[in-house]
Amino acid sequence: MSTLNQDQSDYWNGEVGQRWAAHHEALDTAFAPFTEVLFARAALTPGDRVLDIGCGAGDTALIAARQVGSGGHVTAADLSEPLLAVGRERAAREEPGAAPIDWVRADAQDHAFGTRFDHALSRFGVMFFEDSAAAFANIRRSLVADGRLSFLCWRSMAENAWVTLARDAVLPLLPEAEAPQPDAPGPFRFAAPETLLPILEAAGFRTIACEPVDRLMRVGEMPEAAADFVATRGPIARLLREREPAVKEAAFKIITELFTHRFGSGPVELGAACWLVTART
Repeated sequence: MSTLNQDQSDYWNGEVGQRWAAHHEALDTAFAPFTEVLFARAALTPGDRVLDIGCGAGDTALIAARQVGSGGHVTAADLSEPLLAVGRERAAREEPGAAPIDWVRADAQDHAFGTRFDHALSRFGVMFFEDSAAAFANIRRSLVADGRLSFLCWRSMAENAWVTLARDAVLPLLPEAEAPQPDAPGPFRFAAPETLLPILEAAGFRTIACEPVDRLMRVGEMPEAAADFVATRGPIARLLREREPAVKEAAFKIITELFTHRFGSGPVELGAACWLVTART
């Protein structure tokens, strides 16, 4: 496997990947409104061959397999072996009739996929490439003529209350925290379309569309669960990951109290904003 994206590989195969794997159900619930939009626009058809980029614990790969049916095929690619292991376990419990799924530990930016795909899709998995130009060029080469690409990526941090509300609350604990670099691998890499669209055009994609999608995202059924979600699986998790336990505990308490004040003891739903990007080869 390539070492081009070694930092991301190490990150997603260590404690972070194990934590995401253990809590994949909460992630699927949080992302469900966006998953619905992605598949509505992708409009997969029976028999399609699909590449799922950054498939994670398999939610989107499983949906794709059901939609394309036994005559189709899905390749689910991710850097994280802990997440892929969960995907394989979930696939083994699926009802008959879905497409077979190949679960591949691969870096989509330079992996030589043995299949040409009708459709490549991704739910928040394309923002972490070390070399985005190489990645989308490789994905383009992996598609058939008139193949399709559909993916979700986050808009700016300022537009995503599910991140900023908690982040702003805990920043006083982290006075030396650096602002995220817009050109580095990370969730907000493609917040500005003018960053993304030239990369897709240079890769050979055409008929590119970038549509804003705004939804409420349920990050927890109660404040404690929501605080755990944003502190350990949201973008502020990187800020807290290397901190001493006392700082982590203080941050969790602050976020829990904030959510309790706003939502009482019920579910925590916060605004989330992304781009739905579609293109053809």
